[in-house]
Amino acid sequence: MTDYIDLNFQGVPNTIATAVLKGPDGVALVDPGPTSCLGALNAGLAALGIGLDQVRHVLLTHIHLDHAGASGTLAALNPGVTVWVHERGARHMADPRRLIESATRLYGDMMDTLWGEFLAVAEPQLRSLTGGERIEVAGRRLEVAYTPGHASHHVSYFDAGAGVAYCGDVAGIRIGGSPFVMAPTPPPDIDLALWRASVDTVRAWRPETLFLTHFGPHGGADAHLDALLERLDAHAALARRLRATPLDEAGREQAFAAEVARDLREHLDDASARAYELAVPPDHCYRGLARYWSKQEQGAAS
Repeated sequence: MTDYIDLNFQGVPNTIATAVLKGPDGVALVDPGPTSCLGALNAGLAALGIGLDQVRHVLLTHIHLDHAGASGTLAALNPGVTVWVHERGARHMADPRRLIESATRLYGDMMDTLWGEFLAVAEPQLRSLTGGERIEVAGRRLEVAYTPGHASHHVSYFDAGAGVAYCGDVAGIRIGGSPFVMAPTPPPDIDLALWRASVDTVRAWRPETLFLTHFGPHGGADAHLDALLERLDAHAALARRLRATPLDEAGREQAFAAEVARDLREHLDDASARAYELAVPPDHCYRGLARYWSKQEQGAAS
């Protein structure tokens, strides 16, 4: 059984989960979440009998604020913490100014409310990954795979001994007991071909459990990943169709979000649907897919 903490993001349960790996040499956290949830993280650690001084490793699947935002704060509070991140994300963890500027374009004046402070990680505490490594943390040997598609700096971790794959966002969003899986497609790095290849990488591990930052552990990996790809393809096709309409971009975003909201509520109760929408706003999903199709069109024209 994987230990994890519900960060109770924005007061909503089952939205962001931090996995907790305990071993004789200390504790590792997978995706510690944003600084706005640091109180819930500390309370969750305490409930597991863990002090911050016992945390030795922070494993980031990628550097988006909902996954990585608290890393610099944790590293500053505990200089014994090592932060593991893909090499493409490491420079942004050491100097997050460009990352914060990019996120601000999406979230505007809600940045602080949603995410809180994003501190840099001191470079001696950073370890860069490329994929293909085997790392020893919390008494476990974890395989690391480069899994882009959702983000160009995304990695996943596999604990073969436990059969658990820690997949960040590349295995999608699945909240509660529903089989409904949603693909989070915010800008700027969505790449459908790379995402499908990353799903193949995760499948090849033959995991018994997929651990999702949004939200928690799920069995039945093959069926889950099939559902993810089905919805990823459906949403990508919807975005492409909308780009061919006479609507302006604001109208396309609204039409996409309305269709996603309808799909969510066809399969889920309203509270669960709102948790998915909090985990990734549907209008942001449109923007990521629209950017992808625009790049494809530019490539075809060149």
